[in-house]
Amino acid sequence: MSDEPGRVLAVDLGEARIGLAVSDPLGLTAQPLETLHRSGARADLDCIAALAREREVRVVVMGLPLRLSGEEGPAAEAARRFGRRLAGRLDGVELRFWDERLTTVLAERTMISGRTRRARRKERVDTVAAVLILQSYLDAGGATPA
Repeated sequence: MSDEPGRVLAVDLGEARIGLAVSDPLGLTAQPLETLHRSGARADLDCIAALAREREVRVVVMGLPLRLSGEEGPAAEAARRFGRRLAGRLDGVELRFWDERLTTVLAERTMISGRTRRARRKERVDTVAAVLILQSYLDAGGATPA
């Protein structure tokens, strides 16, 4: 990992949408990006790789949907497959997996408490989950140079 600060991109892989969030250049705070509507693996991977280049990302954090027991199930396997394919398109960018248990539930609750309408919640839940994944990663010191 580079000793230089840089942005971190979080990816929350959903079946219909992909939530995205990016850190500030110092790796302290997470900000939401647009929600990517799934249009096929190749197009999704191309879009995320292009975004990583545009934002000068040095690390991509891929949400890993573990079961409550901590075991990996089909969703985690799908995230790992997608992550491996994404890593092949990220020249010089490190890919890390991050436990995302309950982030979607927390994202939904956060939006409900903020009185976000149901239709808007459905559209934004993946992006809010990506922000939560990224902030958790940053708070745990993930962006700190090794």
